[in-house]
Formats: sequence, C-alpha cells, structure tokens
Amino acid sequence: MTEKPKILLVEDDQNFGDVLRSYLEMHDFEVVLAQDGEAGLEAFNRAKYDLCIFDVMMPKKDGFTLGKEVREKDTSTPIIFLTAKTLKEDVIEGFKIGADDYISKPFNSEELLYRVQAILKRSQKKPDPQEDVKEFTLGKYHFNYPLRILTFDNDSKEKLSPKEAHLLRLFCIHKNDVLARSEALTKIWGEDNYFTARSMDVFVTKLRKYLTKDEQLEIVNIHGNGFRLIDRSMGEVD
Repeated sequence: MTEKPKILLVEDDQNFGDVLRSYLEMHDFEVVLAQDGEAGLEAFNRAKYDLCIFDVMMPKKDGFTLGKEVREKDTSTPIIFLTAKTLKEDVIEGFKIGADDYISKPFNSEELLYRVQAILKRSQKKPDPQEDVKEFTLGKYHFNYPLRILTFDNDSKEKLSPKEAHLLRLFCIHKNDVLARSEALTKIWGEDNYFTARSMDVFVTKLRKYLTKDEQLEIVNIHGNGFRLIDRSMGEVD
C-alpha cells in the first residue's frame, strides 16, 4: 500500500482549516492542522512532511516568519502560502523566503489541489539519467551541481539552495547563449506564469551576487526572451 503524502496545514481560521483538511484528506493526503505559527513550527519539528501550506496572517507567529524559520532548517520541503493580500510586494516576499507557490484567498479548493499535486510531482521527480554533466567551470568559479557548492578560486565556498543550483546549472549548460525564461520556468518550477516568473527573478538576483567576485562573469537580461550568462574569461563574447 502506497503511503499517503503528508501535509502540514497551518491556518488560524478553525472552520476554514477543518474544511480544507477534510477536502485534502478526501483526495488521499494525510493532513496535520495547526492553528497558529508557533504550533505550526512545533508540528514541523516533530515530523517529516512532503509539503507545507501556511496562512500568512496568523496570531503568535505570522506565516512569513514561520516560513523563514522552516527554511533555516529545511531548504527542500515545498511551501505554499495562503493569504488575503494581493500586493505584489507580498508575493515577492513569499518567494524570497523560498515559497514554491502563493495562493490568494478566496480560492477554489480544486485549484489548490492541482497546485499541490503539481508541486509534489516536481519535488519527487527523479533526475534525468541523460543529464550527466555534474561539474562546471565559470571563469574563476567551480560549480559542483550534485553537492550544490560554488567555489571561487579554490577558496571561498557557497552552498546553494536546490533551486539556485538547478538554475545555475541551466545557465552553465547555456553559457554565452540565451537561456529562455520559459525553459527555466518549465524545468524548475513546472509552469510559466506571473508568480513563477517573479520567483525566478529573485533567484537570478541571488546568482548575480554569488558571481560578483569575477568581473568576467555577467548575467544579463535579454528583453522578451530570458537571460544570458556571459563568461569573458575565454575571450570576447559577441
């Protein structure tokens, strides 16, 4: 018998939380419900989950704070934020924390179900055996993709998050060529929409900061298409 995916749902509205838990349980998920951020963190520390769903506006500890504390301990468990806010700044804040998706209330329960299923499918996907290149040289940097370690000049090291590493790997494969935004979004986030595009922008900004020690490297925007990782260490690039 296949084990049911386990979800941590943190929602302070008891009625809404009970309804959402029942709906997810009807679709073969095991759901643990906590009613504030502190209880949510305690529940997260007690067990292993396949996915977390956090309401943003909660007593004792808001969803964003909870998300940050979870990400300090775990960079891979997917997180979906639920919120009544629709401001772009709040959406971007969620993705900066490391969210995998962001759903504004009110929403259709079926939509949430499909998003949960899509995220779990991506997070459980096995690596493609044909993609066998695991280590790359970028100017003065060495990038070990399986270990997610970016080393500068055999000295300082950065440990990248899974999405940062996946995105940098795509840039390495397409070095000095255009990496289409749609390709990156489809391969890493599973879909190409406004929210995933904004999330990708956040990760591109992070990668730019990691690569600032080598002036020969630059990630540039290609308007209307995507991005280009330029490596001038081997000579001029058109």
